[in-house]
Amino acid sequence: MDEELVCQTHEVHGDAVDKARVFMPDPETVEQLADFFKIFGDGTRVRILLALDAGEMCVCDISETLGMSMSAVSHQLRMLRDAHLVTSRRDGRSIYYSLCDDHVRTVLETALEHVGEED
Repeated sequence: MDEELVCQTHEVHGDAVDKARVFMPDPETVEQLADFFKIFGDGTRVRILLALDAGEMCVCDISETLGMSMSAVSHQLRMLRDAHLVTSRRDGRSIYYSLCDDHVRTVLETALEHVGEED
């Protein structure tokens, strides 16, 4: 182990442990959260979400924006819809996609802000 990352003495700080346990969600919720972040672990899906952050778009618009095939975009949109990150609405023969809610927008914008920070 890297000695800089490990305590040199073994001393448990009970107050810190108790506080962390109070804030720790149940195991099922932790797994749901991990699955949520797995969706964000794919660059294509993130690019789709970022495009939709600008506003509602159909598959043709997203495909053109990202330089991807419509079938590839549709496949990723299905995953995003199943994860409740995007929603769709039909208008005649077109289907328009948008971010599901402001929570998704907040996650994207907070993550962008974080990765843009200087060390």
